[in-house]
Amino acid sequence: MSEIKIGDYIIKRLVQLGTRSIQGVPGDFNMAFLDLIEDSEDVVWVGNANELNAAYSADGYSRIKGTVAALVTTFGVGELSAINGVAGAFSERVPVVHIVGVPSTSAQGAHSLLHHTLGDGRFGAFANMSKEISQASTLLQSPDGAAQEVDRVLTIAARDARPVYIALPTDLVHKKISSKGLATPLSVEVPANDEKAEKYVLNVATKHIEDAKRAVILVDACAIRHHCIQETKDLIEKSGLPVFSTPMGKTAIDEDHAQYGGIYVGSITSNEVRQIVERSDVLITVGALKSDFNTGNFTYRTPKESTVELHTDHTTIGYSHYPGIGMKGLLPKLAERLSRSREKRLKVTKQILPKFDNILPQDEGEDKETITQAYFWPRMGKFFRPKDQIIVETGTSSFGMLEAKLPRSSMFVAQILWGSIGWSVGATLGVALAAREEKLGKTCLFVGDGSLQLTAQEIGTMIRQGLKPFLFVLSNDGYEIERQIHGPERVYNNIAPWNHSLLLDLMSAPTSEDVTRVSASHKCDPKPSKKKYYAVRTKNELDQLLDDPTFNAGKEIQLIEVFMKRGDAPTALKRQAQATSCANKYE
Repeated sequence: MSEIKIGDYIIKRLVQLGTRSIQGVPGDFNMAFLDLIEDSEDVVWVGNANELNAAYSADGYSRIKGTVAALVTTFGVGELSAINGVAGAFSERVPVVHIVGVPSTSAQGAHSLLHHTLGDGRFGAFANMSKEISQASTLLQSPDGAAQEVDRVLTIAARDARPVYIALPTDLVHKKISSKGLATPLSVEVPANDEKAEKYVLNVATKHIEDAKRAVILVDACAIRHHCIQETKDLIEKSGLPVFSTPMGKTAIDEDHAQYGGIYVGSITSNEVRQIVERSDVLITVGALKSDFNTGNFTYRTPKESTVELHTDHTTIGYSHYPGIGMKGLLPKLAERLSRSREKRLKVTKQILPKFDNILPQDEGEDKETITQAYFWPRMGKFFRPKDQIIVETGTSSFGMLEAKLPRSSMFVAQILWGSIGWSVGATLGVALAAREEKLGKTCLFVGDGSLQLTAQEIGTMIRQGLKPFLFVLSNDGYEIERQIHGPERVYNNIAPWNHSLLLDLMSAPTSEDVTRVSASHKCDPKPSKKKYYAVRTKNELDQLLDDPTFNAGKEIQLIEVFMKRGDAPTALKRQAQATSCANKYE
């Protein structure tokens, strides 16, 4: 029976799950494992600027690849730096495996007073912290059972779409175990529904929907996270019903689909969409994740008794709860049942459905050149192409992009539930890596000048990895979402202004011309990075740039600084900010 190192076993399992890029930062307790990663022909070590950014990048990578992403940090200082990013992945149902290089088993057994510890001999303290944001965890202690433990936590990560934690001691990385398990791929499919219970639920759901005069489908985040997109699309096609999405479900359904009507966000929704959804007599939700920013501060106006909720591990119809009946198995059967009356429903759908489009608004007032939020987002909708990846930051861009119609097979990437400022920059690295591996379209980031300052270092990693994203920086002098919620003139919402025209040069390796002013021993870049900065101040400048074929080709990393007025914000953000302000009771 052949043997394999424990470290290599972990790498092989990650590769089997679809992982090709591994994020992280080196530290003395993980370097033996990093040697194996670097020597592997199957994966690439990315190497991030810090552990928080690495966790953000792993999050973005997983969303695009649809598989487990890998994050490697060192014990204590490294893993705690990453914990916010991992918590965001847990909150937003993103499978990230956090592999932590920890001190040797002997050092742990002796409670040695090592660096990176709390100085009290407690080696399990940090793992205990991570348990709160991990679906499963394991602290490997010997070669015996190591393969089974690795398989267990990776299976849970992929199946449940949540982060997991693996502590890998330095002295176990090269220990040999049997490689027999690798011959059998991990089974990550959700368990099948109980046949009799499923049939009963199917009968109840079918009757509920068929008795309705105007039923509506609402697609949310967990349809994406738990790989139910195709089943959801089949339900839409075969039922003939109109479909809307939440902000977290945006682009789950192609926005040029004949039955698609737009975004529903409770009370902050456009009147046309809100009337159709809230006047329906049955609302079918697929993978609902009812957070405040995803529901307009919990302002859905659909009666509980008229709702059919399809979730990963249960179904709710009205006030009846059916545990263990998941949507993966139920959706195809429900679609077949509803297909019998498709034409009748499709006729109604065509009569009531609004036209979701991004027609440019008319210039308002005397200032026809200033780039307003109302102009910018619909205009950006015309820039994107199929298979483009659109990453937005918490705040202005996440709400603004809801007003743009995105093309078929594109991906809207946002952290609407966790909402960690600066997440989008790190996530863009992971998205761009995944997009390159999957041969997708452009990677486009939209981030404010305030949020950018938290994680800007990862732009250097993008350049080093040869990635070429479009980086749209919205310069509006600070934290606009916070100003909309509270304190528009407070200094705590201000930031130190940056000269963004120098940012790409700063993050690039010095050229041979630069090396003399840095140091004679500094390793210069033999092939200078191609990069370009644009300053865009007027609508005309924006239109010319977005229509430029060379710019669109994306042959280099490009930073586009878009100057916008302080105090201007998308309509949806203003409504949400008002609701949040009232809920927080600042006064």
